Amino acid sequence: MKVVILCGGKGLRMSGLEENIPKALARVNGHPIIWHIMKLYSHYGFNEFILPLGHQGEKIKEYFMEYKWKEHDITLCLNESKFSPLTSIEDWKITCVNTGLETMTGARIKQIEKYIKDDTFLLTYGDGLSDINIEKLIAFHKEKGKAVTVTGIKKHNQYGVLEVEDGLATNFAEKPEVDSIINGGFFVCNREFFHYLSEDQDCVLEEEPLKNLIKDGELAIYEHDGFWMSIDTPKDLAEANKLWKA
Repeated sequence: MKVVILCGGKGLRMSGLEENIPKALARVNGHPIIWHIMKLYSHYGFNEFILPLGHQGEKIKEYFMEYKWKEHDITLCLNESKFSPLTSIEDWKITCVNTGLETMTGARIKQIEKYIKDDTFLLTYGDGLSDINIEKLIAFHKEKGKAVTVTGIKKHNQYGVLEVEDGLATNFAEKPEVDSIINGGFFVCNREFFHYLSEDQDCVLEEEPLKNLIKDGELAIYEHDGFWMSIDTPKDLAEANKLWKA
């Protein structure tokens, strides 16, 4: 089963980073976000990855092309022009697909359809970290028998909520009691999911495709109550590193 990791967006809210790099390569505890995501999947035996690339996609390619010598201790044999890593290398097969600089998430997934040969594949965003149990997620997907399962994250609304009717406030709740379920990524998808996607570069996964899945009763929600964090801003990145050290 292949793992698709969306990592083609511009990450505009990460513009405060010191280095000009794609968001997926921002480092948490010394390793890029995408590395942590791949380590999670490989822990459960999934070692084949497809990366739909866009903005600064060449830097993600460079990272993996240079991974052996940049990220490991090595022994150099200068007279033979070769090197040997001193530690084991991850058994990962990575397919990098250029899906366009301006292409939206749904269209990026549609473009990699030809690389998916199995009936089921895994999908997530390149900026979300979690301790989700992938085996349980897949088992839940099979149990529900729907086209797509998405991981739902329960987030408490920290802001006051205004209820409005006919342009007038009817109620204000300073600390709402209701938690919201948000899209946490970590999808399991059957091949029929591709029928909900368009090659139009403006096809956004989170809009018509997911809405149509819901309308057809084909979107299951796996609720995860463990660790989950989306890294969207430099502040999020700093918080992720702080949490890791703690």
